[in-house]
Amino acid sequence: MDRREIAALLAYIGRLDPRTIRTNKGEAGDQLAQWHELLGDVPMATPHGWDARVAARQHIRVSPYQILPADIARPWDVYRRDRLGRHTDPTPCADPDDQAAWTAELVGTRRAVAAGTAPPAQARAITTGRDGVNPRLEARLREIGSCIPPAPRAALTPYRPARAAREAAVAEGKPDALSVRCAWCWAEPGEPCRRRRIGPDGGARGTVPLASPHPSRVDLAAAQQDGQIQQPAAV
Repeated sequence: MDRREIAALLAYIGRLDPRTIRTNKGEAGDQLAQWHELLGDVPMATPHGWDARVAARQHIRVSPYQILPADIARPWDVYRRDRLGRHTDPTPCADPDDQAAWTAELVGTRRAVAAGTAPPAQARAITTGRDGVNPRLEARLREIGSCIPPAPRAALTPYRPARAAREAAVAEGKPDALSVRCAWCWAEPGEPCRRRRIGPDGGARGTVPLASPHPSRVDLAAAQQDGQIQQPAAV
């Protein structure tokens, strides 16, 4: 609060509790300077629930003691801690490779939440839709083409060969074999093919994920892409 806001707050408090009124000009000036020194970093009101006048009225209503600056500062500190405690840092829209911009956006968001100028960003429940996605993040994703930047994606290639082979095939314009169910190993769409080991009784003894899809699955994806046949039904 600036000096004018402090003066307005003191005038409001004086109407509720005449004991705080200073009739002497010098005493009034000292009171204004003291309150401004102690409450200069406390806002008069914020768009999200804080109002110093409400805190003052609450104290005067329940306490027989004359109000002090601490009786405004304490509720403000509680308000700030509560908001920061309910805040979950949203993913910054800045380029994650730009550490300075990334950190500055995180700090700026936290300060805005603590100051009461922005609501706490709480973790959303997992949903099947994409409602509420930040438009800036959507634009960034369209620019990059994936939520994983190219360099980390290339570094992960040895650890997920099936996905790497799938992405390479799609990039070359070939059909996406993993978009259909495999008629040989019955791998569901999106899952890699598996090598089935059949026991003497005809049952499957084990399955090992394959880096490359079965040839019949590739043919099936190509045929489906051309609109020739439908996916095989699960049995």
